[in-house]
Amino acid sequence: MTREEKSQVIEQLTAQLSENANIYLADISGLDAGTTSNLRRACFKAGVKLNVVKNTLLAKAMESSDKDFGELTEVLKGNTSLMVAETGNAPAKVIKEFRKKSDKPLLKGAFIEEAIYVGDDQLDALVDIKSREELIGEIVGLLQSPAKNVISALKSGGGTLAGIVKTLSEKEG
Repeated sequence: MTREEKSQVIEQLTAQLSENANIYLADISGLDAGTTSNLRRACFKAGVKLNVVKNTLLAKAMESSDKDFGELTEVLKGNTSLMVAETGNAPAKVIKEFRKKSDKPLLKGAFIEEAIYVGDDQLDALVDIKSREELIGEIVGLLQSPAKNVISALKSGGGTLAGIVKTLSEKEG
């Protein structure tokens, strides 16, 4: 690879790191061609982009990126694959599901919305991360709950003020 080609790869990696808030580093070494193809297919279905990268080029891209990857640069040893996705937990779910049939990929580390996770033992924590849409849905559900209680109290209280107050006070207790 010429110096110019390396510079182009670094630029592409830097752009990819800058454009994505959810970045995973994984080890997929040792997977045969068929298993690797299955992993790529699983990534594609989950909206995860998977690229095998050279550690030295990725390290330079991380340095020139506007993000602080902290101790993630320390995991750039051996085989490294870059996984990026719109949803923070999508790559973690792909890895966890894939590991039901294979011992790889191993999670080396992740950068999720500026939080850094290092090590394969972080996989379950990453799977449990909720997307922005899931959090908004939960908040809306929690906000609707008191309103539903008032409406049901109005209906079950017989329409009288005393009945409504009685029903509401029973629900609080």
